[in-house]
Amino acid sequence: MTVLIADDHPVFRMGMRTLLASMPEVAVAGEATSGTDAIRMAEALQPDVILMDLHMPGGGGLPAIRTIVQTSPHIRILVVTMFQDDDSVFAAMRAGARGYVLKDMDEADIRRAILAVGNGDAIFGPAIAVRMMRFFAARPRVHSGVFPDLTESELDVLRLLARGVNNEGIAAQLGFSPKTVRNYVSNIFSKLQVADRAQAIVKAREAGIGG
Repeated sequence: MTVLIADDHPVFRMGMRTLLASMPEVAVAGEATSGTDAIRMAEALQPDVILMDLHMPGGGGLPAIRTIVQTSPHIRILVVTMFQDDDSVFAAMRAGARGYVLKDMDEADIRRAILAVGNGDAIFGPAIAVRMMRFFAARPRVHSGVFPDLTESELDVLRLLARGVNNEGIAAQLGFSPKTVRNYVSNIFSKLQVADRAQAIVKAREAGIGG
């Protein structure tokens, strides 16, 4: 199994080379330090697996995943990153990644993830799997006609906002980053055409949300 490492941090690449060297069934195909490098090297080297960071120069990992999956669908991509917010996880899955693990996982778990993705399986690190289960279990129970312009994640945020939960509490309950919650709240204000939280709460409760 050949593996391409795509990450702009030299210390991480060195650590991954050491880890992969301990796996007799794996050979390092090369190293990319940007999204554009990953695309170019994937096409030239045709590795079995790419270990892809999301935040790199040259467009980053997400555009690279999309391009590689379109041009070389047989290449399997495992995201290895420090970002575990829902937006990053689901964007990577929609782009075509076959797995998503965090850089702080145990080496044994990363080895298993690489082999699983290389063998055609989908794999998620324990923390990511928990977040995904929580995400799907926390679907808002609202009528489909209520605030149709809001996304499901925005409806989740609005439901808690209408209960008086602050941004930090919303982030903790839904597993979002505080920045993601702030962005969702801003989007909600814009879509509901309200100026502040108080007006958003009134609109939500009039619609039967969060009361």
